[in-house]
Formats: sequence, C-alpha cells, structure tokens
Amino acid sequence: MTDMIAVRGVTKSFGTQEVLCGIDLDVARGEIVALLGENGAGKTTLINILSTLIRPDAGTARIDGLDVVRERQAVKTRLSLTGQSAAVDEVLTGDENLRMMAGLIGLTRAQAAERSAALLERFDLTAAARKRVKTYSGGMRRRLDLAISLLATPPVVFLDEPTTGLDPASRQELWSVIRHLADNGTTVLLTTQYLEEADQLADRIVVLREGRIVAEGTPGALKARVGGEVVEVRGPDGEILGEVPTDGSAAGLRRALGAVDDAAAITLRRPTLDDVFLTLTGKARS
Repeated sequence: MTDMIAVRGVTKSFGTQEVLCGIDLDVARGEIVALLGENGAGKTTLINILSTLIRPDAGTARIDGLDVVRERQAVKTRLSLTGQSAAVDEVLTGDENLRMMAGLIGLTRAQAAERSAALLERFDLTAAARKRVKTYSGGMRRRLDLAISLLATPPVVFLDEPTTGLDPASRQELWSVIRHLADNGTTVLLTTQYLEEADQLADRIVVLREGRIVAEGTPGALKARVGGEVVEVRGPDGEILGEVPTDGSAAGLRRALGAVDDAAAITLRRPTLDDVFLTLTGKARS
C-alpha cells in the first residue's frame, strides 16, 4: 500500500515545553490509525501539524507526497479535519449547512444540491434534512459535521476525538461511518480517549507518551505485549482489589497467584487495551 501520511523527525515546542520529540510515522492509503495517549502527550499537536494549522520546529511531514509546510495550499485540498466539537450552524437545516459549505468551496448550486443529498443519505440524515440543526441529537450533529468535512471527498481525514460526549448508540453509528470511509479508500488518522473505540476501529494503534511514540502495532499485537492473561482479584462485594499480569504460562500463573492475598474471587481474563495503555504510559492499576 502507498503511504498517504509520512512523518520524519517532527518536533514541536511551545515556549520551553517540548510537545513532540522526533516523531516518525507512516500511514498507508485506506488505513485507520488511532493515536492514543494521555492529555498532553502530543496527539492534537501532531494532527494540527499534519493539517497545516501549525508548523513543526524541525522534521518533515507529507500528505500524499506533498510537504505540509512548503506545499501547504495543495495539502489543504487533500484533507479534512473534524475537531472535538461539531462546527455546524444550529439555525440552519442540515441541508442548508451542507449547501452553504459546498458553495464556499466552489461548487455550483446544482452540484451543491446533488452533493448535499448524497451525503445526507450516506450519513442517514435524509429524514432530518430540512429540520433545524438545533433540534438534532449529539450523534446527528457529529454525523453532519463529518458530512460537511467530506464535501470535497478528500483522500485523508483527521478526526480529533470524534465521539467525545456521544452516547453509546451514537458512537456506534459514527464508527460505522468511519469504517465505510476506510473501506472506500480514505485514510483516517484519529485521536481518541476511548480505548474501546481504538480497539474496534483501528487497523493500527500508535501510543504517544510525553511527545514520543512508545509503541505501535495492531490492537492484538499490543495486547500480546502485556502478557497472556491477567489475574483479577475481587473482594467480597465484587470490587476489584488488584490485577496481576502473567505471561500466559502455567509457571507465570503460579507466580501471579502467589503474589496475591486470599480473596473472595480470583478470575483470569485476557489483556485489554486498558492494560496496554496503563502499561505503556507508565501508570499502574490500584
């Protein structure tokens, strides 16, 4: 697969605070890559550099072979960015929002009408096309926001915490839309604080810690790094008292069991992305 995103040695500081410390990253055409990390790890800064909103201090970043600094205007035509809150006009209807933005990017009235109808159908908003956006649910607003960002059908989409604040049903709906984008060749780079979201969506996960990539791989590969299984210790009321990772072997299980005190219940489970995140970001379970 051809790389749509190529980052080499990118650094960025704000004052004396170094936010990115030499990032190298490749994202293939049609791939969904999730950036994970604590607040302040550098996720949004990297997205902002790739989307030409800020310049790196050093290193290079390319979108579809174009340099994000030297060829900024050309890069902007190849991507869209959906931020952490829906940027839609609540007074207008969904159709009016789409037609207005279509006009701003240079589509004719006929083209705007055709594109709006197609996107409203694609994002399951046709029934609400002529309703004012202020009546939309959070999930509908996010879908409309994403529809607007795809008016020009860019080959690369950046999603910065796209499902923040959505209920589980709306989150599932948006996941389906994102998968559909990738299935049709769009490259997706997203940041998220929902580990389940990364597990469900991402072909590959990149973990950032203090401005550096500390791990990357498929969800399954990252889980395997943590260990074969986790011994979960629960108290009489069902509360989790502690967790001990094992390497999946009988000897590892015996060592893990020897490390815990008597408890009401001891169970085994496979590692989750929560375990991966806590391990790779230097956190520990209580």
